[in-house]
Amino acid sequence: MDSSHPQEQQAETRLVTSGRDTKAQKGFVNPPVFHGSTVLYPTAEDLHAHRGEFTYGRHGSPTTKAFQETLMALEGPQCAGVGIVPSGLSAISTTLLAVLKAGDHILVVDNVYRPSRNFCNGMLARYGIETTYFDPLMGAGIDKLFKPNTRAVLVEAPGSQSFEMPDIRAIAEVAHARGALVIDDNTWATPLYHRSLEQGVDVSMQAATKYIGGHSDIMFGTISANAKAWPIIAEGIRLLGVCAGPDDVFLALRGLRTLSVRLAQHHRSGLDMARWLAARPEVARVLHPGLETDPGHAIWKRDFTGASGLFSIVLKPAPQKAVDTMLNTLKLFGMGFSWGGFESLAIPFDCDAYRTATRWAPGGPTLRLHIGLESTDDLKADLDRGFAALKAAM
Repeated sequence: MDSSHPQEQQAETRLVTSGRDTKAQKGFVNPPVFHGSTVLYPTAEDLHAHRGEFTYGRHGSPTTKAFQETLMALEGPQCAGVGIVPSGLSAISTTLLAVLKAGDHILVVDNVYRPSRNFCNGMLARYGIETTYFDPLMGAGIDKLFKPNTRAVLVEAPGSQSFEMPDIRAIAEVAHARGALVIDDNTWATPLYHRSLEQGVDVSMQAATKYIGGHSDIMFGTISANAKAWPIIAEGIRLLGVCAGPDDVFLALRGLRTLSVRLAQHHRSGLDMARWLAARPEVARVLHPGLETDPGHAIWKRDFTGASGLFSIVLKPAPQKAVDTMLNTLKLFGMGFSWGGFESLAIPFDCDAYRTATRWAPGGPTLRLHIGLESTDDLKADLDRGFAALKAAM
């Protein structure tokens, strides 16, 4: 293996070295933050020809170029381009608006991120685009749901609340035979642990707000696409006028540089906590595909090289008041609707109100946990106090 060639290097090396031009950066390791909208042309001829590496602030700068080159190196050789948008939801909405038109039909996995569902049921429906939701576990059986106007399939592996693991390879094979694009929300594992473009996905999206940012201080989204889909995505980004601010781009690039060491810790701590929780008498089930007992483990082991710190637990039946008492007792686990930062989080959730293709009946209250970078011994002690409060409130 020739380690001097970027595509032959390990992912950790590509994260550190890609997108760096120290000569252009006057010797500094990091690119400067370019705050700018207007780019001046030296001559009228250059202006008429739009001759120049950068033409307008919305279309990119040396800062965005460095980020895009780094993420492309992480996504792998199938990646033909990376789009930058201001949030994860913007990545989803921009992608769907780019690939769909009035009269089209899209298949969406039933465990999808709820704002994705809201966008499909709201704006896409108003534009005359039909959505059908499907069972995350049906795999190649999705073939029976295709219509002549089905243009895309949206998957999320695993779903970021209930953690079922769709078989992306099987779904992609069926979709491509039908001429449809496959779109993946890859926020949970990032391309570091799941290179979905290599497994038949055409467009891979992330809420880079989460693990790429890594510090709970930016809103950011990315859209990576293969050669077939990238021209459509690039046009959609240009026509919709979406972009991200230069400071957020810089912080996202900084997060990419340390992604491998942070995500490795989330992986280790998350599995440690999941196994500990599986043995707790208060817990009926742990929803984590990295566990050998999880129904999605075989797919995870085949397609993923690691796991993040996000998973869910099903508690044994308990009144909501007791669950709330448990949450209010926790000191290290905060309550907040995000994840991927350095801090641990815990929130209750219930999918039953909005899932339509499958019934959500886990058998008890459910909590989604994000395991941060704290000591797992301290996190276990915090949950131990919470479980004691839960029992006392029953």
